[in-house]
Amino acid sequence: MSLLVESIQYLFDNFETFLQLLQEHVFLVVVAEVAAVLVALPVGILATRNDAVKRYALRVGNVFHTIPPLAVIALVFPFVGIGMKSGFVALWAYGLLPILINTITGIEEVDESTVEAARGVGMTENQILKSVQLPLAVPVIFAGIRTSTIINVGNGYLAFFIGAGGLGDWVVTGIALFNNPQILAGAIPGALLAIGLDLALGRVENRLRTGDEPGQRSTTAAA
Repeated sequence: MSLLVESIQYLFDNFETFLQLLQEHVFLVVVAEVAAVLVALPVGILATRNDAVKRYALRVGNVFHTIPPLAVIALVFPFVGIGMKSGFVALWAYGLLPILINTITGIEEVDESTVEAARGVGMTENQILKSVQLPLAVPVIFAGIRTSTIINVGNGYLAFFIGAGGLGDWVVTGIALFNNPQILAGAIPGALLAIGLDLALGRVENRLRTGDEPGQRSTTAAA
């Protein structure tokens, strides 16, 4: 308990620094996630239309995900240098696979009878994708974004090694100095950030899933 009190005291004694590190950490994760969505979502959609794209996209995504995050960071920084850019690229690469897999899964698991009903009323494949498959796949796709985000909150700590800042600054420095209060002052806010994001995104995901069935029924009924 005394260690926890010391950690809280350390945080408040260095509160301005903490806010800066937290801001860097959140900014790094959010920008990387937005970039991952902008790439993985269209590639995932294309993959459901082309088996070759699907095969190679999943292969590349799996390669990125099987490499340890620190190794990804080490591979990235010779090309983009040390700093925030390297952190963005590394977290972006590591965030792609969950979004890609869930985009493909969400679209492909839309009930075939619903798709056939849409074809029966004369909708084109692009119209079916836009008006039927994507709306019904949104909860699954969002689950991938949620998973990717939580993973990268943890990976963001490793960005300190390439000068990208974030809460990893306190954790790594604390380990080097055997300063346990500093370690916990950096680790606990990150854990709370991950839990908070998971709960918030989970609530959005549940609301999307709750609205899934009525949407599905109305599409079928309209057909």
